[in-house]
Amino acid sequence: MFRQTLNITALNLRNILSRKGSSSIIVVGIAGVVAVVVGLLSMSEGIESALQETSHPDRVLVMRSGTQDEITGWLSATEVNVLNGMDGIRTVSGELVVVVDLVTRETGKPGVAVARGVEASALEVRPELKLVAGRWFQPGKNELVVGVNAGDTYAGLTLGSRVNFRNKSWAVVGRFDAGGRAHDSEVWMDLPIAQAEFRREGVVSTARVLLDRDSDAAAVGEHIRQDPRLRADLIAEQDFYARQSQARTGMVETFAYLIGAIMGLGAVVAAINTMYSSVSTRLVEIGTLRSLGFSSVPVVVSVMAEALLLALVGGVLGSAAVYLLYDGLASSTLNAGSMSQVGFEFSVTPRLLVIGLSSAVSLGAVGGLLPAVRAARLPVIEALRAN
Repeated sequence: MFRQTLNITALNLRNILSRKGSSSIIVVGIAGVVAVVVGLLSMSEGIESALQETSHPDRVLVMRSGTQDEITGWLSATEVNVLNGMDGIRTVSGELVVVVDLVTRETGKPGVAVARGVEASALEVRPELKLVAGRWFQPGKNELVVGVNAGDTYAGLTLGSRVNFRNKSWAVVGRFDAGGRAHDSEVWMDLPIAQAEFRREGVVSTARVLLDRDSDAAAVGEHIRQDPRLRADLIAEQDFYARQSQARTGMVETFAYLIGAIMGLGAVVAAINTMYSSVSTRLVEIGTLRSLGFSSVPVVVSVMAEALLLALVGGVLGSAAVYLLYDGLASSTLNAGSMSQVGFEFSVTPRLLVIGLSSAVSLGAVGGLLPAVRAARLPVIEALRAN
């Protein structure tokens, strides 16, 4: 039986080129499904990477109890001072996070960007952030330093230009790179200026804290919760961005699988019809083989092998297309929490390629099963009389 299966399968696969038109339907259909699914999932991977790579193991956020994001939080200057004198804490950066109205380059329509009011300590807690052009803003002046993604996403943020918001003109004096992290999509300014312009005198949104290397984050967090002068909680930066990424990527992944399922159904129907057509053209061949003593198993295997091979080719083509066109492509998406843009790069990882190829093979198996069973159960006399 093994030799029968091998011989029939090899014969069938050699004849695929004689059915180029019908075979291409399966290849193109499954390639489209794989390309859409892997493309959307690579977007999800890119967003998650941009957010979670922002975290640092010794860095935490101190936020008002019950606050879910930086935009809606606030801490008083007194509370920031309390944190500065607390054991286990190396550096504290009180930061005001707001949104500003800008114009997006791509559409020319109004958009919003995250603006962060900071002081010198903000750079101490983020040693990975580097100035790549111009200079840092001077305290007490309406000057901006913009992230590389923000400069590419919004109009008017080129070095040396001026942009207007909050009824003031702001000079863009520098450009920084946070290494592909979330801060690359932000605009930074002097903290006291931001507090005055956005009417938040004496308060900040959050405190970014760099812990001592030998300190325990859980112990520091408990100390913060027990201190009557504070109404705040400590959250590890990694946990904060993981929570943020889950909120954004969950919807993208759900959409990817939903669209993939709909397109996959169409691809399976096309594969079934194509394989039925392939079986129909081989009825005499199948009947002859059965009359010579070949069992039904080799016939089933040969039909399934054809469907799986065509599906695998489609999966490879779809995955390759997404990898070549999208891997590393810079883009941005809307941050539902702050209604601002978050820059990211599409990331076509090996895991996503495996998902794409597995999906292709699964669709091919489903599409080839019914025609294979029909070919195996077809009566010999009926097959020989087909023509």
